[in-house]
Amino acid sequence: MYCILDIETTGGQYNEEGITEIAIYKFDGHEIVDQFISLVNPEIPIQPFVVKLTGINNAMLRSAPKFYEIAKRIIEITDGCIIVAHNASFDYRVIKTEFRRLGFDFQKQTLCTVELSKKLLPDLPSYSLGKLVRSLGIPVADRHRASGDAMATVRLFKLLLAKDIEKDIVRSFVKTEIKSGMTPKLLDIVEALPSKTGIYYIHNEKGDLIYIGKSKNIKKRVNQHFTGTSKKSKKIQKEVYAVTFEETGSELIALLKESEEIKINKPIYNRAQRKTIFPWALYAEKDSQDYLALKVLKADGRKKEITSFSSQLEGKNALFQITEKYQLCQKINGLYDTKKSCFQYDIKQCFGACIQKEAPDAYNLRVNEFISNHQFHNNTMVIVDKGRTLEERSAVVIENGIYKGYCFYDLNHQINTLQILKNILVPMQNTRDSRNIIQHYINKKKMLKLVKY
Repeated sequence: MYCILDIETTGGQYNEEGITEIAIYKFDGHEIVDQFISLVNPEIPIQPFVVKLTGINNAMLRSAPKFYEIAKRIIEITDGCIIVAHNASFDYRVIKTEFRRLGFDFQKQTLCTVELSKKLLPDLPSYSLGKLVRSLGIPVADRHRASGDAMATVRLFKLLLAKDIEKDIVRSFVKTEIKSGMTPKLLDIVEALPSKTGIYYIHNEKGDLIYIGKSKNIKKRVNQHFTGTSKKSKKIQKEVYAVTFEETGSELIALLKESEEIKINKPIYNRAQRKTIFPWALYAEKDSQDYLALKVLKADGRKKEITSFSSQLEGKNALFQITEKYQLCQKINGLYDTKKSCFQYDIKQCFGACIQKEAPDAYNLRVNEFISNHQFHNNTMVIVDKGRTLEERSAVVIENGIYKGYCFYDLNHQINTLQILKNILVPMQNTRDSRNIIQHYINKKKMLKLVKY
């Protein structure tokens, strides 16, 4: 659990500042579960430049509670939480100083969104909160007021969690829970998970990732791991300490994140998925008579593939549908000859009488039509799909045939240019697997909308 906070102060000399306003949002990594916002009477004058910046003046604070009156609420809401703030060292130092004046030692683990942004969003011109959120398309209201700045930090932190492909932030969170002695049983873990689409991460007692998975129903899938009787399931049941998750709304984003994060984090029980998830591929090669022959073969990175498959059987079934749809097999009495070798993963011998009646150019035209329809080549397009809430949409961006990444946007915000999406994009790797995942998803027409530029 995280407590994302922001404070406004009187200004003045180091360690002599007083708090004039505080906002704390308790955030479970997915949504705000509690909040505390209050003006504070600092019992010292506010510096004139601060009044001009924040709009908070001495008169506004005369009837506000003093820090000792809200101290208990701050302790309660931050209990067991990691403190998150933009320039956390400042906010944390001032709050610690206020508690020290009361004779209380306030100790918390902290995360700074300035440092996280520099790591996860490199090469931006500025990391000040105002300029940073504007460059990322994050809406902010009541700038230089605690509640507005804290809410902007919540939205920024949510974006940083998504961009943290190596899961360093989540690991630190799990390790904090372990230090506090929390050891939930399997049933308790499952009960805390949502029945929604997304990615789940299974951690051991050291906080290390031992398994990454995706599902349209996270709770149901993790429950299957915990009740399974396979050798892998039993090992996971024995070693699991905590399960974290990330909702994606979109099944496509879940598939893409799972593929990439397994290759980056290399969990011990994802061995089979560390390499490619598409070991078979479809190729078009000219035979001795200049006919383009479609073949399903073991994937070869040196050859240009049309599409790929998770198994040889999947490739066989797909090839039969392709030959039927694009009339690439011999017809006998209006039916396709299933005895020919298109059922043997190679249609170059399947032409029979077709070869003798049809010139290579005419035949190859239909093969090339199929190839064109099953690749996005140099296209620039956005795949619009479900978001994590009803008020949100997801977008997967392909630019000049290269997969760039994904993002989420609010339906209330106008997204009329590709650049706006690119500003809030979670960058991802353009790999063979990612391209094929996207192509399969497009072919199955599972998305809400496909926008081409």
